Amino acid sequence: MRSALAIRHVGFEDAGAFVPALDGAGYALRYWDAGDDTALLENVDPDLLIVLGGPIGADRDDLYPFLKTELGLIERRLAARKPVLGICLGAQLMARAAGATIRPAPAKEIGFAPISLSEAGALSCLAPFAHDPITLHWHGDTFDLPAGALRLASTDICENQAFSLGPHAIGFQFHPEAGGGSLEAWLVGHAVELAAAGVDIAQLRQDAGLYGPRLAKKGREVAASWLAELAVPA
Repeated sequence: MRSALAIRHVGFEDAGAFVPALDGAGYALRYWDAGDDTALLENVDPDLLIVLGGPIGADRDDLYPFLKTELGLIERRLAARKPVLGICLGAQLMARAAGATIRPAPAKEIGFAPISLSEAGALSCLAPFAHDPITLHWHGDTFDLPAGALRLASTDICENQAFSLGPHAIGFQFHPEAGGGSLEAWLVGHAVELAAAGVDIAQLRQDAGLYGPRLAKKGREVAASWLAELAVPA
C-alpha cells in the first residue's frame, strides 16, 4: 500500500470524509499529532502528506515552534513536486511555504455557507460543489494566492478558498472533509472561539444535521477525484 501521513493539530479535526477515498485509493493513513516528536517530520517521506486544520495562526511559529518543522517539510515536498493536501490551517501553511502572506480575514467565517468555483475550479476535483456549493467554514485568517497557483474557489470574505500548485498540491481554506462525522466535538473544542464570535451553537448544530451528510458525500468525491488524478502519470 501507499503511505499517507496526516499532520493533526487537534484530535477532532481529522481526515474525516476523506478516509474512505484514501482507503479506496490504497493509502495506509497514519497521523502525526502536534506535540509529538518533530524528528519524524524531519525524516519522513510519505507518498502523500495531508496537513489538517487547527485553531492557531499559520504565521505563529514564534508561539508554536513545531510549525517551523511543518513548513520545512511542506517546502521540501513542494520543491520536489511530491503530493501535498492542506485543509484550513494546512492550506495556509502551504500558501506560506510557497511564499504567500498570511493575514487576518476581513471577518471570521464560521458555519455552513456556499463557495463560488472559478472556471478552473468547476473543472477540478471540486466539481461536486458546482451544483451544491454549501460547505463548512471555520477560519479567521486568509492568505494571498501563492505565485504560480491556480485559484479554484472563493467567497465574498476570502477570495482564496481553494488553490492548486500543479497536479500534486492542493489547498482548501474551507472544510470539505468535515461531513465525515459528528460536529459535536468541534462545538466543544472550539467553545471559546464560538462564544467570542457570537455564533449560535444550536443553529450550527441544526445546520450540521441538514448539510453534513451531503458534505460528507462531496468530500469523498473530491478526495477520490484528486487522488485519481495523482495516479495518472504526468
